[in-house]
Formats: sequence, C-alpha cells, structure tokens
Amino acid sequence: MRALLTPEIAPRTGIVLFRPGPELLKLFKTRVVISTPTMDMADLPSGRLNDGTQPLLDEPSLIPFFSHERVIEAAGGPSALGSFVQSFNCCQWEQSGVWHHHDFTVSEIESGLVSLCYSHDNEFRENGVPGSLENVAKGNTALWIIRAACSQMALPLDHHLTMPELCWWASLNDLIDLIPEASARRVLRMPKEPVQSGEIKEARIIPTRPAREVIQAAAQIVKKIISLQADPESPESFMKRPKRKRWENEKYTRWVKSQSCACCGSQADDPHHIIGHGQGRMGTKAHDLFVIPLCRAHHDELHRDMKSFEAKYGSQIELLFRFLDHAIAVGVIGTDKK
Repeated sequence: MRALLTPEIAPRTGIVLFRPGPELLKLFKTRVVISTPTMDMADLPSGRLNDGTQPLLDEPSLIPFFSHERVIEAAGGPSALGSFVQSFNCCQWEQSGVWHHHDFTVSEIESGLVSLCYSHDNEFRENGVPGSLENVAKGNTALWIIRAACSQMALPLDHHLTMPELCWWASLNDLIDLIPEASARRVLRMPKEPVQSGEIKEARIIPTRPAREVIQAAAQIVKKIISLQADPESPESFMKRPKRKRWENEKYTRWVKSQSCACCGSQADDPHHIIGHGQGRMGTKAHDLFVIPLCRAHHDELHRDMKSFEAKYGSQIELLFRFLDHAIAVGVIGTDKK
C-alpha cells in the first residue's frame, strides 16, 4: 500500500504528524518507507496511491478517458479486457480475516470487471457491490489500457507510460478528443485552469484557448499533412513481405536541423528520426514527420544507448510531441502550407 500525505512538523520536539484517515491506518501497523514525491505527483490530492508502478493510475482526471467505450475498443475490446482480468487468478476483495473460495471468476460490475472468488461473487450479486470494489474495477481497466498502449507502441509492458505518450497513442487511435482538459494542460505546460468566483468585469476577462482544443487541432493538422487514404485493395496488402512506404519532406527536415537541440538548447546538427517505439526497425526509417532536432553530441549519445538517453532526457515520444506542438504553434506546419 502507498499513500501521499502532508506532514505537520513540530520542530522543537522533532515530531512529524500525519493524518492518514481510517482507510490508511493499517499502513502504519509495521515500519514504512518514506520518500519525497516525484514531480508528476505535484497536483495529486492527499490519500492512497495505486500499488503498481504506472503513475497515470494516480490521475483522477483520466478516469473518464479510461472508462470510455471508444478507448476500450481501441485497446482491444471488452473480451481482451476480460482475459486480462481473468489472468489475475485471485480475489480482489482484499479484507483481513475474510475467507476466499479456491475458484475464481470474472465479475462484471457497473464500473468494469473484477476478479472475485466464487464466495464473494455470489455475496455481492445478492447484496450489492461495495464502493471500493468499483474503484478496483476502474483501476483494472486503466492498467489494461496502459499496457495495451505500451504494446501497440512497441514499448516494454513494464514501461512507465507518460502523459505525452498517452496523448500520442490517443492521437494514433483517433481518441485525442477524449483527453481531459487538466491532462492536456499538463502536456502543453499550461497553468492550471483558474477557478473564477464572484462577479468579474468583462474588461478583465482574458480569453484563452482550451488545451484540449490545441491538442485536437494539432492532431488534425498532422493527419492533413500526411494525407492518409484508405485503399483496402492496395497491391502491397496482398504481398507476404510488402515494401514499406515512407512519408518524406526534405524541406521540413532542413528546418528541423536549424532549430535548437531538444536536450541542451544548443544549435542542432541533425534531424533525428525516432528509433524504437515501433520506429526505425532493421532496414527501415521513421517518417520525416517523426523527427526531433539534436546536436551531434546528443545524437551520438542516443544511438549509443537509447534506454540510458531516455532515462536521462525523457522518452523520444515525449520530446517529439513537444517539438511537433512547437512546429505547429509557430506556423511551420499548418493546413494552409503547400
């Protein structure tokens, strides 16, 4: 069990007080590990955190996104979700001193699917489902979608999916319009949406473009640049090993090369094409749209050890998302470009 708590410090006595609440009291029955929160926890409320390693599971604003039918379909559909929950092979009703049947089943409740033993499945079917189990079901769906997104983007299943990477996956699956406003603001590094109270003079109202609108516009522009067209009878689709086609734009890559390095801010030397993440396989190269500016030192560093580079500077997908946002914002990429 993990929790995010705000300490009350009594400096003269050297005592630190916490107020965990009834749900978290059992956390302190034994010794606990205390650490400072990471930057991605800055906006989270105090309380219990998920016990997994995916930081996006702690984002309350993403619950509607993970619960949406379109998102579930893009991740593989309800049947794939059922198979994922079935693989738990345990009862997710965790209460001390409670007896569990040795057989387990997948139970469908209002907010999703949970794995329960036969005993608790029958009990909740007759007496109703506890509210805490509804939260477990939502967590199951969110974790499954995160793992599906990692798999579809050729990332390890234990990869810590970031918000920009989730937005990238949503864009690839035409789900970007479902990203919540609070999450979109974080990706674009915009301040929190101010909460207005009382009467405000019209002259003092400063209109700002919603972050969701900015991200949706960027996704639509990217689609128009590539000009994707469906051809179900493409000759290549009947080949066992079709030749891969690339989107190329030398004019754009020359501009990318003239920008500042995405890592250090120095003058870039190369337009780096994304590798890994399903891109840059043996004998292939990513589309010219999937490039970021890098100086020679950082370009060499990335190709020497991609994992070490991304641990130090962030995922290439995250760097690409920010750079594409910049390219669109300054007008280099736009619907009126020839």
